[in-house]
Amino acid sequence: MSTTSEAGQITGTKDKDYDLIWFLEHCLENALRLETYIADAERGGDQEVVELFRKAQADSRKGAELAKGMLASRIG
Repeated sequence: MSTTSEAGQITGTKDKDYDLIWFLEHCLENALRLETYIADAERGGDQEVVELFRKAQADSRKGAELAKGMLASRIG
């Protein structure tokens, strides 16, 4: 649920749609941020942490792809 619960009266976007857009944005941001963390772990020689961050990055990408598909079917 969005933090304002304005239900679309102000923004013209229903909470569920806003939440989906928010989720997509944060999945993409997380995938980008994790690229930096992966590089840091690689420089530090910690392959276990590299693997953890790569898995998390893959999950973020998957979430973004799912959200993009849902948005595409709802916005038009």
